[in-house]
Amino acid sequence: MARKTVAAALALVAGAAVAVTAPTAPARAAAPGPKDVTAVMFEWKFASVAKACTDQLGPAGYGYVQVSPPQERIQGPTWWTAYQPVSYKIAGPLGDRTAFKSMVDTCHAAGVKVVADTVINHMANASGTGTGGTSFSKYDYPGLYSGADMDDCRATISNYQDRANVQNCELVGLPDLDTGEDWVRGRIAAYMNDLLSLGVDGFRVDAAKHMPAADLANIKSRLSNPGVYWKQEAIFGAGEAVSPSEYLGNGDVQEFRYARDLKRVFGSEKLSYLSNFGESWGYMASGSSGVFVDNHDTERGGDTLNYKWGATYTLASVFMLAWPYGSPDVHSGYEWSDKDAGAPGGGQVNACYTDGWKCQHAWREIASMVGFRNAARGTAVGNWWDNGNNAIAFGRGDKAYVVLNHEGGSLTRTFQTGLAAGTYCDVQSGTPVTVNGSGQFTATLGANTALALHVNARSCGSSSVTGASFGVTATTTVGQDVYVTGNRAELGNWSPSSALKLTPTSYPTWTVTVPLPGGTTFEYKYLRKDASGNVTWESGANRVATVPSSGQVTLADTFRT
Repeated sequence: MARKTVAAALALVAGAAVAVTAPTAPARAAAPGPKDVTAVMFEWKFASVAKACTDQLGPAGYGYVQVSPPQERIQGPTWWTAYQPVSYKIAGPLGDRTAFKSMVDTCHAAGVKVVADTVINHMANASGTGTGGTSFSKYDYPGLYSGADMDDCRATISNYQDRANVQNCELVGLPDLDTGEDWVRGRIAAYMNDLLSLGVDGFRVDAAKHMPAADLANIKSRLSNPGVYWKQEAIFGAGEAVSPSEYLGNGDVQEFRYARDLKRVFGSEKLSYLSNFGESWGYMASGSSGVFVDNHDTERGGDTLNYKWGATYTLASVFMLAWPYGSPDVHSGYEWSDKDAGAPGGGQVNACYTDGWKCQHAWREIASMVGFRNAARGTAVGNWWDNGNNAIAFGRGDKAYVVLNHEGGSLTRTFQTGLAAGTYCDVQSGTPVTVNGSGQFTATLGANTALALHVNARSCGSSSVTGASFGVTATTTVGQDVYVTGNRAELGNWSPSSALKLTPTSYPTWTVTVPLPGGTTFEYKYLRKDASGNVTWESGANRVATVPSSGQVTLADTFRT
């Protein structure tokens, strides 16, 4: 969604909607396909996205990558400039037209399709010169739109129980395009057709709820591929005049209740409640829904989990990818304390886990579940088990099985699966697990960890993402964090300022997974840093490890004082 100027704006657009019959529209676009996980590379430069497609997303089995809005935008250091268009030229800070086309081609070569985040509800609430050199002012975007194209309502949306107010007035002051006009529809369709001509495979439609579904249907009918995949942002709000289900005739719709409920269940309730998660909770049909643990808006607004929740966030992501509801988005962004802060380095990602880039798409716990989901596709949940609290397990037919332990202590038991007898790799930890002739195995899981088996990971040497999974036991004082660095660029080249921060997934154990080429031998060492930047290195010689030719090396260390 566009810029949130105050927390109240987030609350206003959040929250059951009244039932409204969907208008006549083109046949709904097909679901993403057999590989339905999208990595959402929020504010990554196109060149950095291209590299990630080759190095991480393709090998891990992601079907799609979503890129931030490519159009010319207002200038400025904040992230929400991406949602204030100045023109439809591909001339933003993430890269020009050539870089965008190169990214699309590179991702396609890696087997990854491209979704473009598309801002078509409104234009920029500003005046000046855009990132592509276009001069503009509010209500006047030369050669594109004039004030007559935005004169339905020039007041800020104030009443979400009033359909006309929601769909004609200005979202947090952004000049609202009259999508009922033929000219406006034509300009929007021309922009989307331009992106299609560059190879784009789908669109996220930002702020879809603020445009009538019939207007969007008309725009989609004008596309060179009217059946192209659409994922529409239509936020559910209790009692609101506009319902997300109205948009199902145009394509998939993001199911915001899913993410909110995951935060509530993983944060303060019981995982055992999830045994019927999905449509029986009142959600839209699975095949029409886009789901996520967090996105760029909700991670800042607080209505969902975010990376700051540590192991809780990771386990929720594991569950999302294991559970057969919706088409999942994996948000991959950057660290922030200022909620308005833009991307580090203007979106240039030199290496994951440096300069504040979180790279959730590459975390072992998350990336390994993409292959799990692909292997389990088309199978129902079976062999559900829970302890009545925060430990659950379930299978996906004879294809896969997962255990989540969100308890404060370890869990040991024998689990019943639908898997054939044999040895499997726990893709969460990289350790072998033997399933007996009755489909059972016995395992111990630490607090806030998961175990996941599937038929396409029978050997622990077969992991599709190579690298190192660091784990170190280290106590800290308030304000301290634990980092790792080493003799490679991916590890910060021995620079404390570029060292990778570990996550206290199960304190005092700190973890981080780093993609590294197969066969790489590297040196590394841990350090502590406090809020003032003071560094304390662990003692002793440099540690040494080698990445296998396929899969990951798992390191279990203790900080040396």
